[in-house]
Amino acid sequence: MEALDNSVDLLWRRFKDDGDKDARDRLVLQYSPLVKYVAGRVRSGLPSTVEQADLVSDGVIGLMDAIDKFDPDRGLQFQTYAVSRIRGAIVDGLRASDWVPRSIREKIRDINAAQAGLERQLGRAPQDGEVAAELGITVAELRTMYSQTAYTSVVSFEAATLDDEETPRAAVDLPGADDDIPPGFLAAVRELAERDQIVVALYYWERLTLAEIGQVLGVTESRVSQLHSRATMTLRRKLAESLQH
Repeated sequence: MEALDNSVDLLWRRFKDDGDKDARDRLVLQYSPLVKYVAGRVRSGLPSTVEQADLVSDGVIGLMDAIDKFDPDRGLQFQTYAVSRIRGAIVDGLRASDWVPRSIREKIRDINAAQAGLERQLGRAPQDGEVAAELGITVAELRTMYSQTAYTSVVSFEAATLDDEETPRAAVDLPGADDDIPPGFLAAVRELAERDQIVVALYYWERLTLAEIGQVLGVTESRVSQLHSRATMTLRRKLAESLQH
């Protein structure tokens, strides 16, 4: 392991000190498993029409950018530095491809409006039955909508819900499971329904997958996906509101 570490350190020195392009290419190869890892996590929440190869291609761009900008002398772990940039490049690629159907945008907008209105009236996070009644649908139909919108969790709420001709003013991204937690996130989490708080805590702090969270809670992965979708919708709205004040 020490020999490997020394070898990687040497590649960094060759690239940063001498601009050695071969060393840069070898660093990209060395850290390429990070791209596969991040792309796999993002891919798990996307519809089948999104190609894994496209995510990896965008992720490699993020990795190369991270290698170019990383300063080994600052004492940071490159893996930690790179993951958020790889994920950011993948998300940028998804945004550019405009893969969120208009019907999904409309569902997100309707659910979010109902949740926000009920929260103002009730002074607490509304339950599924209350949101369903507000929308004039059944709880089963609402949960189906959550499932259909779950894969939008990798892009900003504003970008997913604005009409095509509109330009988002302040996109609010939630962190990936490996990213640093942004300011205001904890306060927003505390305002969620109790079960949603548990799902968020297990996902963001315990780093569990949706399937693993389902095992902890004793529910199906599909149900966890619904709860996660509900929680992320609410978190984005609250974070966006906090930016406006």
